[in-house]
Formats: sequence, C-alpha cells, structure tokens
Amino acid sequence: MDQPYHAVAAWRAAGEAGDAAAAVAALSPEVTLVSPITEQFTFQGRQQVRDLLEVALAAIDGITYTDQVAEGRTVALFYEANVDGRRLYEAQRLRLHEDGLISEITLFVRPLPALTRLMTRLGPELARRNRQPGLARLIPLAAGMLHSMAETGERHIMPRATPR
Repeated sequence: MDQPYHAVAAWRAAGEAGDAAAAVAALSPEVTLVSPITEQFTFQGRQQVRDLLEVALAAIDGITYTDQVAEGRTVALFYEANVDGRRLYEAQRLRLHEDGLISEITLFVRPLPALTRLMTRLGPELARRNRQPGLARLIPLAAGMLHSMAETGERHIMPRATPR
C-alpha cells in the first residue's frame, strides 16, 4: 500500500463534513459494518452502509475526530459529537483491504443514554428504508423505553454510586 491511510483520512473528513457520499467513496465494495447496538446484524456492501450513514450523519451533530491509532491494516478512530444535545463518544475499528479501502467497520458508542437516543433516531428511518413501516412505528416505543431507563439511571441512580 503506497498510501496506506488515504481512505482513513477521507473517511474522517467525510464524517466531520457530514458527507455520506464522500464517506462511501472510502469503502471497499464488499464493506461490512457491525452495528454498535447489536452484533446480531451487520450492514453489508456500500449501499447498506450508505443508507446507515445518510441517516446517522443527519442525526449526529458536530463530529470531531480526536485520536487515531494504527497498526498495519487496522486503524482505531475516536470522535466526539452530539445527538439531540446529548454528548456522544464513538470508537471505530477500521480494517483496510489490501487496496487501502476500508473493508470492515466496527462501532462502539458511549455513554448508554447517547446510544439509546441514537437508536430512537436511526431505527425508524432505517426500517422505513427497508420497507418495514410496522417496525418503523414499533422501534420508537421499544427504543424510547430503553432510552428512558438509561437516562434515569445516568441522571438519578449512577450519581449515588460515584466513588467517594
């Protein structure tokens, strides 16, 4: 690989600009993206990842990449952003194909209330894009309950357990 991290630089710039099309250009045609919510499903290929990125980049504000660590064809990226006013931190493990394009993405999001808020924003639109209108109506209910529990725990229960 002459420029081993050119796709990573393009991916970062696209994320910070909120440009799904530019992000997709950094991906291998056979890219796989593992959901930060559950590993029960993955997004396969550029079109599925594009659909996710379009929805995610519309919901996430102010992406700022803060760190990059690389070893060979594996790169870890870290960014900070906001989703509905809630601070969100994401780690991304990228694996590069031998041509330098990104072939695998695994996402990790914290804190839990930011992840559950993101679920309420992404899930319904992704279900609509998959022609599942019933699921699009159900996701806000299920994700809303999870978000309410996570938010209550974050604001009212966890502060009581703070180390003293």
